[in-house]
Amino acid sequence: MLKIRIVRTPQEMAELRPVWESLVNGGRATIFQDFQWNLLAMTMFGGREEPWVICAEGSYGVAVIPAAVRLSDGSLRLLGEELFDYRGFLHQGDDAVLISALAELASVERSLEVVALREPERKPWFEGLSLVPFSAAPQVRRADASADVLAVRHGRLGRNLRRLKRLGFQMQAYRGDNPCLLRAIYERKAAQDQRSLFHDPLRVEFLVGAARLRHHTFEVFTLESGPHMGAALVTLRDGDLRRFYTGWFDPGLEKFSPAISLIYQVTYQSLADGLDCDYMTGEQPYKMRLATASERLYRLCATPQQLAGLKRPPLALLAR
Repeated sequence: MLKIRIVRTPQEMAELRPVWESLVNGGRATIFQDFQWNLLAMTMFGGREEPWVICAEGSYGVAVIPAAVRLSDGSLRLLGEELFDYRGFLHQGDDAVLISALAELASVERSLEVVALREPERKPWFEGLSLVPFSAAPQVRRADASADVLAVRHGRLGRNLRRLKRLGFQMQAYRGDNPCLLRAIYERKAAQDQRSLFHDPLRVEFLVGAARLRHHTFEVFTLESGPHMGAALVTLRDGDLRRFYTGWFDPGLEKFSPAISLIYQVTYQSLADGLDCDYMTGEQPYKMRLATASERLYRLCATPQQLAGLKRPPLALLAR
């Protein structure tokens, strides 16, 4: 027998923690499926997203769909507002339990959109909904290049760092328990780009709060000369991966390429430390310059009718 729970409040979400964390620990989730971060998102963005988290439990598996109704357009999304690069369903066991959890969302009578699912999250029967390529995540993998090989391939970036060093800039590293630094980086990031998500102070405060919860996960690298910050890179440590989340640089130093030079140096250090690097969503030229691989990302969409159609016996879907 399948037990379905619908979680609508942070208090109900807290009760879901043991199930959620067992799925995270046993699956292929990313840091964006961290329970504490999702609970924080549910709490902080409650004025923008109405939680509608589905938990399905049966003898043949468990699934959690961390859904929310976005109040601006009424669509169904997954928790995290605009700040989670990778979305995913938490699932263990038979696909039928995941199908049942998704079908439960039909009662909300909203269209579901999930951006972005990674290749490991892809299921053959997703094609029965609407699964289309969205973007890709460039990466640098230890299997493709060692730190020394990277240095040989990108000697010019090494020279840029030496030029910046002669100007007095040194690379510094910080953890997430530095809210003043994070706020300064996102304030400067917003000033540099009119389309930046970080003109919104609530998003900045969410990241400050997430960093406080997981200060060892947040790793911030900067190029500094005294009080002058020339570039900054906010990364997320996720198992044996370092995910490159946010970058910023001082436009006055543009001729020295401080941003890509800092990315190069952190990539070099990551490889030397036995970590792969994920440059995350988007195939911008500066990422592709260093990348040795790329992971496909997808957009999953489903109408209420398509979700309701999942209630029929799942074998037909699983056979597709």
